[in-house]
Amino acid sequence: MTATETLSVVIERELPHPPEKIWRALTEPHLIEAWLMGNDFASDVGHRFTLAADWGAVTGEVLAVEPHKSLSYRWVGRGLDSVVTWTLTPSASGTHLRMQQSGFRNEQQAAYQGAKTGWPRFLDNLERALVQIP
Repeated sequence: MTATETLSVVIERELPHPPEKIWRALTEPHLIEAWLMGNDFASDVGHRFTLAADWGAVTGEVLAVEPHKSLSYRWVGRGLDSVVTWTLTPSASGTHLRMQQSGFRNEQQAAYQGAKTGWPRFLDNLERALVQIP
């Protein structure tokens, strides 16, 4: 890997819910808190927000919004400046959800490995939270 190349974490799941329901879980603050972290999120391009947990916080800025289809935001914390992109694609069984966090530099292996371990757990939490959303 060269000095300018970065690593990405990609997680894909097939979920038995419509894109609109998953979109709510990705963009409504009280629902985000149920599966990810406490926050002051708003799905408006340019909105700056904070995600906070007992271990600390990350800040972000909404970069792109295409309702029920894609959401992208900066994820900044602990020396990491990355981009998280969610893509929702309708499927025969519900929605194909793809999450990509990109921008891990070679010297950020601890953060990269943490994301590779953490995001699957967050998506497990998301799946459990979706069952509770009407």
